[in-house]
Amino acid sequence: MRTAKVTRKTAETDISVEINLDGSGVYDNQTGVGFFDHMLDQLARHSLIDMTIRAKGDYHIDDHHTVEDTGIALGQALVQALGDKKGIRRYGECHLPMDDAQVRCALDLSARPFLIWNVELPTQKIGAFDTELVREFFQALSTHGGITLHIDQLHGFNSHHIAEAAFKAVARALRLAVETDPRKADAIPSTKGAL
Repeated sequence: MRTAKVTRKTAETDISVEINLDGSGVYDNQTGVGFFDHMLDQLARHSLIDMTIRAKGDYHIDDHHTVEDTGIALGQALVQALGDKKGIRRYGECHLPMDDAQVRCALDLSARPFLIWNVELPTQKIGAFDTELVREFFQALSTHGGITLHIDQLHGFNSHHIAEAAFKAVARALRLAVETDPRKADAIPSTKGAL
């Protein structure tokens, strides 16, 4: 089973993440940040990664630490669950349309973190959620998951649709990348012999 459980406790947050890469997209995410929970649910459902996340943060300041630290813990859980990455497809991509928005994601589970973020969210808030935190989450996920992650907005004028399309595009790309390649299930997908 490609599963992982990560806990992260700091003076700012207390987070636990459990994932199963070979799941069916079952989720139970409770971070105390409503819109973020909705996005994490989309990430689980469309990646088919079972995901249970619990987070408590310093909400009296803002939601920044909670969102960022959840990205850190989820990235660490992905690394743990992937192990030596033997047999995975490694790469994934998706063009995801959602109403007015279209977001493209391409990623590589390379152990070389790098985020390219060409997304403009036209409002500062989605409900009570600071839209700048969408990028913060993906930066943390990329850095601590060892993911080369490119996210490009092709269209869109509604912040909710753009953000949700980004999460869903990453989810679909991640689904492809973590899947076992039946033609090379016993090999690490690199000429280096390691990822």
